[in-house]
Amino acid sequence: MKAQIRKIIVQVDEVLQEGGQPVNPPTRRALAMAVIANPYAGAYSDPLDQLIDIGEELGGLLGERCVQALGITPEQAHSYGKAAIVGEGGELEHAAAILHPKLGAPLRKAVGKGAALVPSAKKQGGLGTAIDVPLGHKDAAFVRSHFDAMEARVSDAPRANEIVVAVVVTDSGRPHPRIGGLQVHEIVGTDGLR
Repeated sequence: MKAQIRKIIVQVDEVLQEGGQPVNPPTRRALAMAVIANPYAGAYSDPLDQLIDIGEELGGLLGERCVQALGITPEQAHSYGKAAIVGEGGELEHAAAILHPKLGAPLRKAVGKGAALVPSAKKQGGLGTAIDVPLGHKDAAFVRSHFDAMEARVSDAPRANEIVVAVVVTDSGRPHPRIGGLQVHEIVGTDGLR
């Protein structure tokens, strides 16, 4: 593995009640984060190939950890999202290098398809910086019931020379969605939109 990983954190958020109403079955979101060394911290570099390759490794690793944490098959995954927080010794472009060129394909494999773009967020920050990982349905971007986010935060990261990389996978949409739009049973899933 090219990534120098200091730690991996996995957590599951399970909503049993919302608005005073039971949620049955519960909605669940899994978050997997890797705290990695930033090979470009402290020095400018035009090529960012190392981070692009690390993104490819982490897309599969973190996606698989989320699916395992939910106890589902890849095909049972509904939504996904990705985010990164770069420590002060790095640049915002370092997060983009991890998230965009190659992370998506192995994440899609981990969730059993994924025709839609993977929503993403990035920022720079210090220890304990939080980021909201945006979520959308993996096969159809127009499914409003799956527009959501999950907060990602590591208390002792990112250090100046680190990056926190986060992936979220869900087994459902929001609890009690009722704002209309394309329904899950109406998804065609070929163009990533509907």
